[in-house]
Amino acid sequence: MRLKTTARTVALVGAVALGLAACGGGGGSAPSGGAAPAPPSAAAFAGPVGAGEGQLSVLAWPGYAEDGSTDPAVDWVTPFEQQTGCQVTVKTFATSAEAVQLFSTGEYDVVSASGDASLRLVYGDRVQPVNTSLVPNYADIFPELKDKPWNSVAGTNYGIPHGRGANLLLYNTAAFPTAPTSWKDMWDPASPAKGKISPYDDGIYIADAAVYLMTTRPELGIKNPYALDRTQFDAAVELVRQQKPLVAEYWADVVKQGQGLASGAVTQSQGWQLTANLANGESGTSVATTKPAEGATGWSDTWMIKKDTPNVNCAYLWLNHVVSPQVNAQIAEYFGEAPANQKSCALTTNKEHCAVFHAEETDFWSNVYYWTTPVENCVDGRTDVKCVPYDEWARTWSELRST
Repeated sequence: MRLKTTARTVALVGAVALGLAACGGGGGSAPSGGAAPAPPSAAAFAGPVGAGEGQLSVLAWPGYAEDGSTDPAVDWVTPFEQQTGCQVTVKTFATSAEAVQLFSTGEYDVVSASGDASLRLVYGDRVQPVNTSLVPNYADIFPELKDKPWNSVAGTNYGIPHGRGANLLLYNTAAFPTAPTSWKDMWDPASPAKGKISPYDDGIYIADAAVYLMTTRPELGIKNPYALDRTQFDAAVELVRQQKPLVAEYWADVVKQGQGLASGAVTQSQGWQLTANLANGESGTSVATTKPAEGATGWSDTWMIKKDTPNVNCAYLWLNHVVSPQVNAQIAEYFGEAPANQKSCALTTNKEHCAVFHAEETDFWSNVYYWTTPVENCVDGRTDVKCVPYDEWARTWSELRST
């Protein structure tokens, strides 16, 4: 199955691609993913949620807070403003590093954070706990997205799940008529795809190497690809270094990535279902996707609230709005991801959407490892070792790419 590619989706992804190309991958500063201190002790807003303060500043991935300016037919911000009186301003970002940097200025009330940013915001004391009882639509969020390491710390919720996706193996069907069942050709020095693979250009990609090592080198004892002690991290970095001669290009631009796959200049890549949909257009079949047996990394984004926002009522009203069944369906379909709200699948315009993005397939997600900020206090629960923190992942990636 394949989603219909609309002109508005192409426009959206083009905007994302330009931002990614401009900002580049990897890294980011302030706050770093270093040693994880005790999480901030601020209490969640007790409520009740009252009338809005009249304004809300939103920091979001492109496509998450559409107000009709990209496409007049795509607008869930204006209805929110009309219903609540909260006038919304939207700033978009292209990478998690940029999101952390921008949110750290204190200029924004809420942010849609991926898992490789959320813990940096928590431990950087930038966000407040979220009182989920004040978000009625939270009750309908898929249970497997709740209370996870990327949105909760020590039993405290710091956000509301928004949507999710897997970082799949994308492949050219002419080069690989039979779907690959393993990531092997992305890593093996003797790969038939040598010189034609395209990995993601970001330090968090080291986790993809760790996922592969979980199966191929079980003696390393990797249980969580974002909780790597020194030995495990060094092994993952060595695998990424070994991969370099196989690489045609590292991708940061999903449109360019899809074009490379469709033309055969790239025959295997790690990426998104959306990329294949765009590459194939209305009727093409040159690019396909699969989740290999070893599993995959992925993302589960979270809406978070600034620690000292003066617009807390508008913030809570917004969180409830964007995860409502209808709006969450709109966002998931427009952006290209699985919705977080269980009721959204019945409301998508394309009735194949949730099947394509595996929204309701619990087993599909069982070996998808959602982006989580690596911190020194290992997120896999180990206390007898220290794990390599995010800032070293970013620094190592930069060094790998420059040599």
